[in-house]
Amino acid sequence: MTLIIPELIVTWAMRQWISARHVTKKFKESGYFGVLQLQEQPRDYRSIEATTEQYVEDRDSTRLLVADPEAPTPRYGRSRALAKLFKKLFKAYVSEQSEDYTWTQTHSFFVLMGGFMLYVDGKPYRTLQYDDILKLIDKGFIDVPTLTAKQIHDKSKGNAISKGLIILQVAWFIMQLITRVIYHLEITQLEVGTLTFAVLNFLTYAVWWDKPLDVQCPHPVYWKSTKSRPEDYIGVVVEEEELTGLKRMWDPILFPILELSLGGGCQTSTFRKLRVQTFDGSIELEKSDVAVLVAAGLLMATIFGSVHCMAWFFAFATYHKQVLWRTSAVAITCTPCVELCSIYVGNILDDFDIFKRLHVAEIFIGPVIFISPIVYITGRGILLVLMFTTLRNLPPGVYQVVSWTALVPHL
Repeated sequence: MTLIIPELIVTWAMRQWISARHVTKKFKESGYFGVLQLQEQPRDYRSIEATTEQYVEDRDSTRLLVADPEAPTPRYGRSRALAKLFKKLFKAYVSEQSEDYTWTQTHSFFVLMGGFMLYVDGKPYRTLQYDDILKLIDKGFIDVPTLTAKQIHDKSKGNAISKGLIILQVAWFIMQLITRVIYHLEITQLEVGTLTFAVLNFLTYAVWWDKPLDVQCPHPVYWKSTKSRPEDYIGVVVEEEELTGLKRMWDPILFPILELSLGGGCQTSTFRKLRVQTFDGSIELEKSDVAVLVAAGLLMATIFGSVHCMAWFFAFATYHKQVLWRTSAVAITCTPCVELCSIYVGNILDDFDIFKRLHVAEIFIGPVIFISPIVYITGRGILLVLMFTTLRNLPPGVYQVVSWTALVPHL
């Protein structure tokens, strides 16, 4: 799917970012997640003024800073006055040594990926969705999860260094390509295709910068009640059926397309009990967000296709391959625009009762929306094949390099 419709990955990344932003807003409004969580007083910052401190270990060995209620009189009389002055300047001072439990975008990505696991009687019961966590905290069945963004990133295999190296390598490729254009050196069709992937790669990394790489070890959340069971409040999880080979291959491809095309209406009916699906559309987006996603996806598809038009006058082995490249490039450039216009016209026609009763939009606009993806995918497939087949007959100028680029260390 990444090779055929790479802009769909960027659009899906934007959808996850919007969903995570929605979750972040909900959790911050709940008031359960403060900057510095104290034992039995989650939103009290009086421990800043304390002279004696102690560390309490929780179930995940997370260090919580708690003030000793029986602390002796401070040795220095001005310490309390300085603490009051400091507190007046800053409502809550969090040093590098203390734990910052503020709910962030990283936490929202983590919970959407199935990062919180409910344990009942010491055994994993099911992954918790964001609304389940808030509901169970409100009823007192679980404690507020104490997990910092730093601890979440520590679980992930991707950090700023690895992401930075990838972005640096992609930036180097783009700079080298621009340099070849400035010096009027030959560029291959494969380099043009790679350029489109590089641009989309930048966008994907920008949207997913705060997202953990994967959740292989969820954070445990323990069920405290002995008089009730989780299924009484968060429902019973229906186990996902075992996927057949064909279904396992096509579900990751078709579900994001249908989910985005239907405006968030194609929700997952079941999900895995101990692991969330890769393309989980459990959060229903607002109509304005769906409109932004659809417009952004089609706009990126248009830009993606227009970049291929850079190779309009490139050297091809045969005239037929040149015509095939030009036709496919125009097809994938214009198809998203046609589909966007069709959606817009269809919405206008639906505003009139007479057209709505006659199903004019479904009759005339429906086939266009159905055929457009087929034309687009076909054009993308042809371009991919031509990118590699043209490597058999490259012009001599392709092998020339810009002299100064050899002096720059790179991978």
